[in-house]
Amino acid sequence: MTLNRRTFLAGAAAGVAFSQALPGVTTAVIGTGNRGTYLLRGVIEQPGARVAALCDIKPDRLDKAATIATRDNPATYTDWRRIIDRKDVDAVFIGTPPYLHSEMAIAALQAGKHVYCEKPIGVNAVQVRALVEAARTSKTVFVPGQQLRSLRQVGEAVRRIRQGVIGEVIMVKAQREASADLPHDGTSGDWYFDVTKSGGYLIEQSVHNLDLCNWVVGAHPVRACGFGGTLMYKNDPPGRTIFDCGSLSYEYPKGVTMSFTQSVFHPSSMPNGNQYVYVFGTKGGVDLMANTMAYPAEAGTKPYPLAAKQEEPPYAHLTAFYDAITKKGSLPADITVGATAALTAILGHEAMTRERVMTWSELGVDL
Repeated sequence: MTLNRRTFLAGAAAGVAFSQALPGVTTAVIGTGNRGTYLLRGVIEQPGARVAALCDIKPDRLDKAATIATRDNPATYTDWRRIIDRKDVDAVFIGTPPYLHSEMAIAALQAGKHVYCEKPIGVNAVQVRALVEAARTSKTVFVPGQQLRSLRQVGEAVRRIRQGVIGEVIMVKAQREASADLPHDGTSGDWYFDVTKSGGYLIEQSVHNLDLCNWVVGAHPVRACGFGGTLMYKNDPPGRTIFDCGSLSYEYPKGVTMSFTQSVFHPSSMPNGNQYVYVFGTKGGVDLMANTMAYPAEAGTKPYPLAAKQEEPPYAHLTAFYDAITKKGSLPADITVGATAALTAILGHEAMTRERVMTWSELGVDL
């Protein structure tokens, strides 16, 4: 028999008893679309975590999420403020469209709740600045969803690069290419193509890739320039305001440069698509994103694995969030990481839309 929100109500009393008896971190999830559902499944996997409440404005999503969390019999809401008002909620996960992230995270922090906020933490510098101020004055845990920071193999490779194994890092070359636009009639189609809500592909998606570049360089860029546009999907869907491609150059301290490209029309059968982050040093290079292989500059020297292949727990970033709450564990990413990643993407977006060199200081956020 298929179990849904309605068919399990008969067992609600038992579910309530179980939920009340379960110790740990009482958790709520705001936004139960694709990303929010992923987060919800991760929460359920955490020992001691209990899903007390769910929120979404779409009934079908909310019903599906409640079914997934049947064990905890969570309350459901369409107004996210109802969750913030609940005194029993310890931690809040925010998986809504990006333009809502900052406002919701600030409200949760000010209410004394621990916050896991999906990336990007804001779609413009004003939103990022406000959240930085709130997180830094809060005594609770804040984790941005920059989940590449929790990859063990990548983390080991970054550590070795920053120790100098390929010499001094002088350049990074990265891309994020897709073979098609996001589905125009998909579950995110009602907001994604509005740049004020998603930030566009660079801010909403490539914030992961740009964060990895910042991590390996060990700094944020000081300026950026580039060009972007809508070349394939012109006014498709109607009213579209996000780019479908872009090419950027970033400059970091000490003259380190980074080249980044993105498009959504790279044929899947054509080589060199998808994503990569190539790190170039004075003694060689590293394919950081695919396999962490190192390629020495010296002729005749064979490539070698910079970091051993490791088991990567699927919800490591969420586990670190709960460990920080319950065990005072260290964070793989904090407000500074989240803000720096978002602002790097915002800097590139502003450079493309204004068609001029943009400096980091113009963003007006003190990190």
